[in-house]
Amino acid sequence: MTSTPRLLLIEDDCSLAAALDSVLTAEGYHVTTSSRGDTGCELAVKEEFAVVLTDLRLPGLGGLDVVRRLHGAQPARPIILMTAHGTTETAIEATKLGAYDYLLKPFEMEELIDLISRAVTSSRQASSRVELGGGPGAKEAIIGQSRAMQAIYKEIGRIAARPVTVLIRGETGTGKELIARALHQHSDRSRGPFVAVNCAAIPETLLESELFGHERGDFTGAVERRIGRFEQAAGGTLFLDEIGEMGASTQAKLLRVLQERVIQRVGGRETIPVDVRLLAATHVNLEAAIATKDFREDLFYRLNQVTVSLPPLRERPEDLAALISHFLRKHGETMGVPIPTALPEAVELLRSHHWPGNVRELENAVRQALLLSRGYPLNAGHVREVLLKMGKPTGGEHSALDKLVTETLQAAQRGEVEDAYSVLIQLVERELFTQAIRLAEGNQAKAARWLGISRVTMREKLRQFGLKDAREPDSGTASD
Repeated sequence: MTSTPRLLLIEDDCSLAAALDSVLTAEGYHVTTSSRGDTGCELAVKEEFAVVLTDLRLPGLGGLDVVRRLHGAQPARPIILMTAHGTTETAIEATKLGAYDYLLKPFEMEELIDLISRAVTSSRQASSRVELGGGPGAKEAIIGQSRAMQAIYKEIGRIAARPVTVLIRGETGTGKELIARALHQHSDRSRGPFVAVNCAAIPETLLESELFGHERGDFTGAVERRIGRFEQAAGGTLFLDEIGEMGASTQAKLLRVLQERVIQRVGGRETIPVDVRLLAATHVNLEAAIATKDFREDLFYRLNQVTVSLPPLRERPEDLAALISHFLRKHGETMGVPIPTALPEAVELLRSHHWPGNVRELENAVRQALLLSRGYPLNAGHVREVLLKMGKPTGGEHSALDKLVTETLQAAQRGEVEDAYSVLIQLVERELFTQAIRLAEGNQAKAARWLGISRVTMREKLRQFGLKDAREPDSGTASD
């Protein structure tokens, strides 16, 4: 697929087709139109389109038949059905046949644009292959040949084709969605849609409607029935990112789906079977959330049939060089730099930095540095300027402290540390007094003067930290 998404519009109303063509072209899409259902299907078979937008009533072949044929030929391609003759039966039938969504005429252009944007994203996710281990031409890849990543690749191969729910765990920025896409693409559902939902990005009041759909009039603004992401992902995979942020009400409904394989739209009574493989991801310590009653234990065990745990970048430093090279190629092409290069000093500075934001933070830094380089070889100055803008140390003078603070806060985030402030203060104080008394060669008075504290405080701290080798100088050794 090209960088400009291609849309196929099948609409026999010439004036409406022209209006939609104009609006969608202005939005940056390349639009091909057809006035007949049969000729539209022929175009869709011959050419590559990100999304198909079709009317219900068409000459040659009706909209439902268009959905049936095109979804059967390419299940991962989203098809949006438009109709002025919408009924409950039509909506249900369109969804069963594989329609990504449907719109009732008349509709707002903003609504159509938003729907197409989401459909294009879904199309790209399904069609863009995720390469394991990377490669010279890979744009979407899980990079790394370290032992930790080799174990991840083996795990993907072991469980991808098995009909199990997978919980992907790892810190923010480690690449959990790429793992989910790889699991989908290596499964027997790979020809079906891959639908991703970030649970943390959607308010809890709207998340249930997003996942399960809603009936017309159920709440303010619900002017028509909407299908949810579970129905959109029929025959494919639904990926719920940041599931630890999901509220109690939605957790209960999700548990029912996993138990009974059916959903109910918000405000509806109809029970709708769903054929979806569920993948979930979180950076939250769910066991700790269970202990505080923020996450359901029964849902956790339903989600946790198989776990894939992604290592943070700091635990696989041997992969840094390959990651830097990959991001140089990936973003160099986007910026019109066909063969981006980086001087050894730039690579070394990137490699020496601690990346608490993991792979995502590293990619962002490489992209910003490429912008600064303006096509010239990336040097240490470019990298240093980016690190300063990110509020990161540019040398090694604070890297150990930065790493200590980051790791302690992340441990607190996982629920492994209850009082990060006290832990950090104690760790820093211990190191401070240890080095001060060592530098003063055991002279407590001298070390206390350097630190700006009393000798009484000095003695108490040495006793607190078990620094028993420090000697108390006599009165004649109080001066330098």
